[in-house]
Amino acid sequence: MSSVPSVLRRLNTRRDLVLDVLRVYLGAGLFFRGLALLVTDAGLQQLAGASALRLELTGLSIYVMSAHLIGGALLTVGLFTRLAALVQLPVLVGAVTLVHWQDGLLSANQSLEFSALVLFLLVLVCLFGGGRWSLDARWGDRSSTAREPSAPHTA
Repeated sequence: MSSVPSVLRRLNTRRDLVLDVLRVYLGAGLFFRGLALLVTDAGLQQLAGASALRLELTGLSIYVMSAHLIGGALLTVGLFTRLAALVQLPVLVGAVTLVHWQDGLLSANQSLEFSALVLFLLVLVCLFGGGRWSLDARWGDRSSTAREPSAPHTA
């Protein structure tokens, strides 16, 4: 059992990796969601909420797909991280409030819970930036990187 506290201590000293792992996973997920919307008719129909695409939803569809594809790719590599997360926020707010809200919590497809989780994670990325291993950090955009956590206080 003594190995568990040592593992936790090592993880605690590497907290900056958590933001990076979340950012990469979130970005990849959004990118592939955008790809699914792009290459499948069912994805666009689900987005439009109708069996036939309407002209007024074309602009919205293009925005959602572009935000997911481009923003997801940028989040994955950590380039323009806060901006990439910010352009996703209207999409996820719409998904939570307009698309999945009527399903309610604890529905069989759990779309509301998942969309709300993605929205929450995007807000965190907007607030804390891309992390130490993002391209923003590598190229000198210090406003987009997380601050180094302070050492825990011991009593």
